[in-house]
Amino acid sequence: MEEETKIRRETESRLLEKVGEVITAIQAAKHVDQVIRALHSLAVLLFPLGSSLLSGSIDQPYRDQVLSVKAPSEKERSDSLQAFYQGAAFPALARVLLFDVASNWLACFPFSAQKHVYDVFFVNGVVNEVIQVLVPGPQQNRISGLNIDAVQANIERLLVLCLLENNGVIQMARKFGYLCKPRCVPDKKLREDVSRVAQIVTSVPDKARLTATPSLSSHSFFKQIILQLLSGVEAVTMSTKNEMDGTFLFIGETFSRICRRGSSDVLLREVTPQILRHIQSCLLSSNGSVSTDLIESNPGSHFWLKLMEVIVDPYAVERISEQLLNQLVAEDASDVEAYWTLWLLFNRLLRHQTAVRSIFLDKYLLWKVFPVSCLRWILQFAVLECPPTTNVQTESHVTDSLLDTVQRLAAVWSKREFVQSVSVEQQAYVTAGIGLCLEKMSKEELDKTKDVMHSILQGVSFRLESPAHLVRKMASSIALAFSKVIDPKNPLFLDEASCNEEYIDWEFGLTAPKKGTLSISNRMEKHTDEIKTSITSELAKNSKYETNNRVNDNEKCISKKLSVYELVDPDEIIDPAMLTCESVSDGNGEDNASENSDSSSDSSLQPYDLTDDDTDLRRNLSQLVDVIGALRKSDDADGVERALDVAESLIRASPDELTHVASDLVQTLVQIRCSDLAAEGEEESADGKRQGALVALIVTCPFQSLDTLNKLLYSANVDLSQRIMILDVMTEAAQELAHTKTMKPKHQTGVLISTISEPQPWFLPSNAGLPGAGSWKEISGSGTPLKWSKSYERELPLKPSQIKIGKTRRWSLRSQNAQSHINWSQNKFPVYAAAFMLPAMQGFDKKRHGVDLLDRDFIVLGKLIYMLGVCMKCVSMHPEASALAPPLLDMLRVREICHHKEAYVRRAVLFAASCVLLALHPSYVASALIEGNVEISKGLEWIRLWALEVADSETDRECYTMAMSCLQLHAEMALQASRALESAESSSSAKSVGLKSSLSRATIKIPYSNVQY
Repeated sequence: MEEETKIRRETESRLLEKVGEVITAIQAAKHVDQVIRALHSLAVLLFPLGSSLLSGSIDQPYRDQVLSVKAPSEKERSDSLQAFYQGAAFPALARVLLFDVASNWLACFPFSAQKHVYDVFFVNGVVNEVIQVLVPGPQQNRISGLNIDAVQANIERLLVLCLLENNGVIQMARKFGYLCKPRCVPDKKLREDVSRVAQIVTSVPDKARLTATPSLSSHSFFKQIILQLLSGVEAVTMSTKNEMDGTFLFIGETFSRICRRGSSDVLLREVTPQILRHIQSCLLSSNGSVSTDLIESNPGSHFWLKLMEVIVDPYAVERISEQLLNQLVAEDASDVEAYWTLWLLFNRLLRHQTAVRSIFLDKYLLWKVFPVSCLRWILQFAVLECPPTTNVQTESHVTDSLLDTVQRLAAVWSKREFVQSVSVEQQAYVTAGIGLCLEKMSKEELDKTKDVMHSILQGVSFRLESPAHLVRKMASSIALAFSKVIDPKNPLFLDEASCNEEYIDWEFGLTAPKKGTLSISNRMEKHTDEIKTSITSELAKNSKYETNNRVNDNEKCISKKLSVYELVDPDEIIDPAMLTCESVSDGNGEDNASENSDSSSDSSLQPYDLTDDDTDLRRNLSQLVDVIGALRKSDDADGVERALDVAESLIRASPDELTHVASDLVQTLVQIRCSDLAAEGEEESADGKRQGALVALIVTCPFQSLDTLNKLLYSANVDLSQRIMILDVMTEAAQELAHTKTMKPKHQTGVLISTISEPQPWFLPSNAGLPGAGSWKEISGSGTPLKWSKSYERELPLKPSQIKIGKTRRWSLRSQNAQSHINWSQNKFPVYAAAFMLPAMQGFDKKRHGVDLLDRDFIVLGKLIYMLGVCMKCVSMHPEASALAPPLLDMLRVREICHHKEAYVRRAVLFAASCVLLALHPSYVASALIEGNVEISKGLEWIRLWALEVADSETDRECYTMAMSCLQLHAEMALQASRALESAESSSSAKSVGLKSSLSRATIKIPYSNVQY
């Protein structure tokens, strides 16, 4: 032993001395051939190098010296190679090669010389030592006098040669296996060396330049080294156990580092297909029935069973398992293949490591969101712990792990905070988890649990109160699965659409993406339209809100365009009874004519229908008093239907009695029950007619109708649906009033002081002459430019006997001159805005009998805030907006509203705040600041701060989007107001009038700027 050590030291000293001579020769060289000769003299001692390979690359004087070098024996060369790379000789030479030679001489090397006397020191050397010299090179400090670009490009070239083209990574893995062979267990020093080398290898993409070869990019580089390591799996499995331990250490550490650097998807994209091929081969060899013994005894399984055990980083284990599930979905793996894949990699970790078990049973069931197929695999592997085969698992096979899992999921799912604050995607995922577990249980196993039944019933009741259809569908699906456990013969269907479904769709009608989470947001927007809560989708359309969200078939007949209504001549005599007959007679005229022609041409005698349907005894409702009487007769369904048919037409005719019966008619329309009186299937049509009549009442008789509606809004005699309907019709009426056209005389400014003399210069001819003659115009004369006089002309009217050809005469009941004095106004709403908003804002926070807007009736609160926002938008840029904005902002600032636990209410508040920003004119904001009105300044500053808070901490995705839009609107408004302030300051300074001192107390901030006014 001492003799071997002595020989090794002597060899290292001799090689170190030789390296010194080579370095001296390189530094003193004047020609490239001298450098080649010096490097060859050292390379021939280490590598089996043929001197004749360089004979054509150098000149004659140096060629003879190269050919005369004597090569050592094979044993001497092997000893020298180990001593060279394990001692200090290689690092000393590598520094000269990588910096001095690469910067000054390498570009002059012939290709054969570069390959055999330069690259050979790195490509044919010990890769573990070479990589530790090469990788830190690109990041070293610049050295004066060197071409640093050439140095870095050469190092990157050598990295590609050593690691990728020469398969250097798998060589390192085998080297560590060889080093571990003399030991029974890898010692601490070996583990440190493995960790250091794996860290250096995986850091290559980070240290490469941006202009480096694409092979050194993180995606391409990691893919190639992963393929290298996986390609040696068969060779490794055939090695001894100790050698495998060292190789596994390096492979596991490398895979962990790759996951740490965010490329776990690249790793699993290469690993998953190989594991699936192995599982499929096992299934084929056993005719589809696989057991654990068969998997473990297969030689190809040893690598995969051992791989995850050597990965000790919990983060890497989590990332590998997460990406594995996604890749199994992408590979369209079956349930059996997915189960055995998970079992092959994570079975031992799941049984012995608590952290891994927590990942599968806690994080992957409650925190992460996977496709439903992945959720099914997780439950099968980590909870049921048996393959998904009917021969293994029966209906009564439910483990304690399943019962514990159901109890934990149900406890979280049943909390009201979970329904209110957690995203819809997460709720759908946990709901599917509970449902899949319930499908594996029986009534006896369910009775063994403590609070599962209570938790499920509580969670179902909370979700049935939600305005979102998808959330209610979650409740109905769990209720159906739960009822099948209690009594399979009597399932409970809370949703009519699911009555004909044989299996429960735990994806809720959605196709789960292969990568990522369930895409439910779009589904949410679609279903929230059914309860008329389009706040989210409407803000995305630049605040162009559509009012009519009813889904009945007669929507086209009820929700008429607001600009269609024609002006009615007040002097015209109208028979109200004809209003109900026009549509019927017009629509049936052609059909009756065709029937008469068919009957007259028929040669056979047809009997008359003598049955009496009492049609002739029904009188047409032509008075509003009769309509009210018919609506109050709840036992006469036909009379109520006829009254609803004519109500809107009679109201829009504006009879004299309307103002006297408006209040009674509003109250009667609100309190009738269309669902009880209308025929089956016609409930939505009747409800639409009722809402159309209420909208017409508000438009034609605003004050009386609004007074009654505001009283009914907080009355204890109406239910939730009636309150929502009241707010809906007020919203529609506000928008209709905002788009109604009215005529008013145009104000014409005339000359206040008239003169007797003609208003023209003295040198023009007089305007006296024929009536209708035009004004005088100067003629641009021709000829010489010097003229002593100017010429003028004007148009004269035609004589009575003359006819001007080619003109069109316009006929009208009113003269063109009269029409030019008419101005059209397109917004009648500002006059009634206060009547819409102020009474509705009073008493919203009071808890009365049957009314609790801040807690239980949050849907009504959201609809109320939405209606107020629409009203603010309808008075946009009008003076009324400045008077109504402060009280609305005071209401929105109430903590129970702006921080409401329901995302539905928070969306409505964001919408209303955005409408306030759109409605306020920037000049008013500027004048309010100048006059010292701090209410507007405080309100706008609250909008900015609150929107920033929502954008930072909001869990609901739509609230975050609306908050960002609100900040954008605030920034635009603040910019316009600041410009108005600057113009006001400039005009005031020009007039030597200073601003009030109260301006300094009001501030308005522009986001992302330091400007403050």
